[in-house]
Amino acid sequence: MKRVWKLSDAAQTELLLQRLQRHSSKPKTLPPLSVFTLTKSPNHSFTRDLCAPATHTVFPTLVRLLSETLTYPDARVRKDLTQTVSALRDELLANVDDLDKVFRVLDEKGSCLFRRHSNGYAFVELMKQLGSRPRLALEVLNWRRRQAGYGTPMTKEEYTKGIKFAGRINNVDLAADLFAEAANKHLKTIGTYNALLGAYMYNGLSDKCQSLFRDLKKEANISPSIVTYNTLISVFGRLLLVDHMEAAFQEIKDSNLSPNVFTYNYLIAGYMTAWMWGKVEEIYQMMKAGPVMPDTNTYLLLLRGYAHSGNLPRMEKIYELVKHHVDGKEFPLIRAMICAYSKCSVTDRIKKIEALMRLIPEKEYRPWLNVLLIRVYAKEDCLEEMEKSINDAFEHKTSVTTVRIMRCIVSSYFRCNAVDKLANFVKRAESAGWRLCRSLYHSKMVMYASQRRVEEMESVLKEMENYKIDCSKKTFWIMYYAYATCGQRRKVNQVLGLMCKNGYDVPVNAFPS
Repeated sequence: MKRVWKLSDAAQTELLLQRLQRHSSKPKTLPPLSVFTLTKSPNHSFTRDLCAPATHTVFPTLVRLLSETLTYPDARVRKDLTQTVSALRDELLANVDDLDKVFRVLDEKGSCLFRRHSNGYAFVELMKQLGSRPRLALEVLNWRRRQAGYGTPMTKEEYTKGIKFAGRINNVDLAADLFAEAANKHLKTIGTYNALLGAYMYNGLSDKCQSLFRDLKKEANISPSIVTYNTLISVFGRLLLVDHMEAAFQEIKDSNLSPNVFTYNYLIAGYMTAWMWGKVEEIYQMMKAGPVMPDTNTYLLLLRGYAHSGNLPRMEKIYELVKHHVDGKEFPLIRAMICAYSKCSVTDRIKKIEALMRLIPEKEYRPWLNVLLIRVYAKEDCLEEMEKSINDAFEHKTSVTTVRIMRCIVSSYFRCNAVDKLANFVKRAESAGWRLCRSLYHSKMVMYASQRRVEEMESVLKEMENYKIDCSKKTFWIMYYAYATCGQRRKVNQVLGLMCKNGYDVPVNAFPS
């Protein structure tokens, strides 16, 4: 019977190196062991039959050890693996409607692939390539977990990726299960902690984020990383816990960790949420001073912030820096800039709004933006543009439900003395279910009266009756002056009688002295 020796990791590695050098025809100087990060599964022991020929075992074993622990520094090897994984992905997607076939493909081609790359790189790459099909990726993850009991245990990198992915598809329970599973296998690392923190953050579970961080602080051999603190700063910023956010930033400094661009971006986002624009500018200037310079995301954050705060000079300055990135891509930011211009009285705001509107395709139509444009054009008395926006609203079945917007529209028609256009608008608004108010009809009456179109003015009273809008004191006064202007004394007296009957004041010059 062959005698099998179980050696420690360091002893086995040293033995392998010695035998490799002894059997090599041209001994080579190997790099020190510190260059490599030799890792293994907790359940794996370096066991070998020492009686076997060294030439058949030593070199392949060493190659396997190094290939499992290195992250493929050779670009060609990495490219080949990515292509192999892509072929597997395509075959899985071709059978996505039949899970049995998916599992059969994984059994036939996935098992051997993951065994060859037991460092987890192949599986992590597959999960990344399935990012657009979260449900399928989840099934692949569950298949991989079942396979872990057949000689290819999951690595900490695979658990980390699985936890992140579970969080992205809002399956927090699965993320927590994967974290616990990794912990039970002694694969708990700062990476798995950060992945679960991110899953909690992504799903808005701030309490669990803070609880998990407290657990992390109790770990003897695991310390928070900059990713950990970035996640906390993001969580505290969303909750408006500015003091907590600043305390986390201070702890980064105390821990001799180096803040990165994500740290500063999360700080900026937190201060924006709290409407602390002075702090936003302070962090931005800190970044510009280096060593961590602003990136595109920084500028996009600032663009949104300055738009919401109405700081047009700063907004326009930042926009010039990222114009090439925003135009045609960042439609929410373009809409935010349009809102900023609509709220501020600048001389050329209509011109700037129209320039931005041309960057938004038809498929990006938003009802609220349509109504906002109607209001802006109405206030500027841009009748043609206002009516175009009104027509867009009718075509998209967008309803105006506030009296304030309806009064803006009516006032614009009134100032432009466009009674026929107003009458057409009111008719369409009635049919489309828009918010009706007395101002609509009073404006029509006044404009008809000013043009001595008494019969059409009287027809407005019937419209009001149809929509159950009662006559008010103002209604009678409009009728009084309309009839008086047209010299219809009999109708003047009728209106005066109705005003007295309803207890309304009558004009002081209504009765001759």
